[in-house]
Amino acid sequence: MGTSKVEKRIAELRDALNEHNHRYYVLDDPTVSDADYDQHFRELQALEEAHPEHLSEDSPTQRVGSAPLDSFDSVQHAVPMLSLGNAFSEDELADFDKRVIDRLDAAGSITYVAEPKLDGLAVSLRYEQGRFVQGATRGDGTTGENVTTNLKTIASIPLTLRGKAIPEVLEVRGEVFMSHAAFKSNNQRLEAEGQKCFVNPRNAAAGGLRQLDPKKTAERQLSIYCYALGEVSAGAEPETQFELFAWLQSLGFPTNPEVKQCVGYKACFKYYEALAKKRAKLAYDIDGVVFKVDELRLQKELGQRSRAPRWAVAQKFPAEEAVTTLQEIDWQVGRTGAITPVARLAPVFVGGVTVTNATLHNIDEIERKDVRVGDSVVVRRAGDVIPEVARVNLALRKKNAAPTKLPQRCPVCDATVLRSEGDVVARCTAGLSCGAQQREGIKHFASRKAMDIDGLGDKLVEQLADEGLISTYADVFSLDVDKVAELPRMAKKSAQNLVNAINASKETTLARFLFALGIREVGETTAASLADNFQTLEAVMHADEEQLQAVDDVGPVAAASVLEFFNNEFNVSIVLSMIDAGVVFPKIDASTGPAIEQTLVGNTYVLTGTLAEMTRDEAKALLQQLGAKVSGSVSKKTTALIAGEKAGSKLTKAESLDVPVLGDAELRELLGPLAP
Repeated sequence: MGTSKVEKRIAELRDALNEHNHRYYVLDDPTVSDADYDQHFRELQALEEAHPEHLSEDSPTQRVGSAPLDSFDSVQHAVPMLSLGNAFSEDELADFDKRVIDRLDAAGSITYVAEPKLDGLAVSLRYEQGRFVQGATRGDGTTGENVTTNLKTIASIPLTLRGKAIPEVLEVRGEVFMSHAAFKSNNQRLEAEGQKCFVNPRNAAAGGLRQLDPKKTAERQLSIYCYALGEVSAGAEPETQFELFAWLQSLGFPTNPEVKQCVGYKACFKYYEALAKKRAKLAYDIDGVVFKVDELRLQKELGQRSRAPRWAVAQKFPAEEAVTTLQEIDWQVGRTGAITPVARLAPVFVGGVTVTNATLHNIDEIERKDVRVGDSVVVRRAGDVIPEVARVNLALRKKNAAPTKLPQRCPVCDATVLRSEGDVVARCTAGLSCGAQQREGIKHFASRKAMDIDGLGDKLVEQLADEGLISTYADVFSLDVDKVAELPRMAKKSAQNLVNAINASKETTLARFLFALGIREVGETTAASLADNFQTLEAVMHADEEQLQAVDDVGPVAAASVLEFFNNEFNVSIVLSMIDAGVVFPKIDASTGPAIEQTLVGNTYVLTGTLAEMTRDEAKALLQQLGAKVSGSVSKKTTALIAGEKAGSKLTKAESLDVPVLGDAELRELLGPLAP
């Protein structure tokens, strides 16, 4: 196929795929089968790989084509993204309408446009010459974060605009959300993988949009509805808000089908009441209705206050509440020993679901609300988050209801419960000898950023613990294939794969091992600093408070936690058992000298971009084996920035600070014999 024919075919395929995406994700009216779509997509991929000179950022194949980022750059909004004033009753809506009429000196009723207020995240989409060039979060309204690569994964966002009369610069505002179907699908996937499920769609969408790896964002199946404009270059624009929605649709943007014109505030309130009844049947979460003056000319005339427009208001739905009986208060024990109260309730239907449990937060909240077993309580479920006990109906309290007190003994292991001065959290003092802390600790221990034991998810940990096969970290390394294979939904092959993964995890780094131990206040960064400073597990275990606090990222609280952990004989016995089981990591042995020559001690490196021969995590581990410190940010103290392909803002900062920039060849030279 000649060059001109290749270019023509690529253009045809892109146009066809863009049309199919629009019909499927925006119009909900597909005209081709999934198999036909996939065939066209694969053909385009093959042509672009064979002819990279024709690859374009707005190609349908590039929606998840970017490498993981190190961080998000800031974006200054050319036109501020304003927040909205709220109304909570018909009277307050009437007051808003009166202010609009008075400011405009209008003789008759005002026409408004009503639209559902989605419970999601506001974003801005910038197009230049009809191509999507930048996407940003709202942030503080003036400055947001550049999440372009993540927004590209939302299939309903057009990468190239449709139509002919397209402004040279067009900025469209919208709301990113997760549908109920996507929320259910995601949680089914997470549950199958043994991971923690999402609490609610909004948090899942927010977390998805801020993933540094766009492939992770794509997994969450996010959606968007567009509703407003930001910066727009000169051109023919709609005259009303209602016409704006039709114009956005013509350009290829998805808009909410529930949008409606309402004349006067009474019609607005009727729309609000009707949508409130319809709310539970919608395919997505909403928390109210937004009313906007329809004529854009009048919007400009009304203007804005410091952070909110005078021409729009959000009529919020009240928090959904129900009354039930608090039957019991359970005290749950977390990985770090935190004792958390949970209300067990007589089943009650609220917010579209039957609720039997609710959070009580902590003992201070219990005392502030004076919550007691047997009370008639109001349960609130606002924004579809975890239900909470909002208040108590004291008039219905039984005379013998006893005040709720913080347990003095752990409900799981009967160890002493202590609450440090100034701390809202009370904790079990048993450490790893507490059954609850053991289970939660093992889940953390096996996680990807800790020992990274493939296949040992939360559900399997619970199964193994229930069967008495594990109770401590050390037990993980003595699991027997035959006994694991006897578990429900397990077989010999899957059991063998698990044991193989456990054996493979024995070769790790000191930093990962320290993080995996789950010591309170010791996260990834602190664990890496401890490993860099002390070099051996023995040195960390025997360090005193002064030595610990001399380490970067280790303050008084973290130092006290490390001391407390290694002063516990049971904890130490578990750690030594794991070493006996074969857990190893690079270390300096005083009797034989360094196992690996520490050629990079005193040097600090930063990694960015996509490396040719290894991942950044692999490069980081190898640099640390040679004694280097690997930081997450560039500063004047940075020895060098190691930059792969598609390096971002860290490269710019390194160049501005005259920090040396190294490539793959220089990295290989640094690593010497450790280079892959």
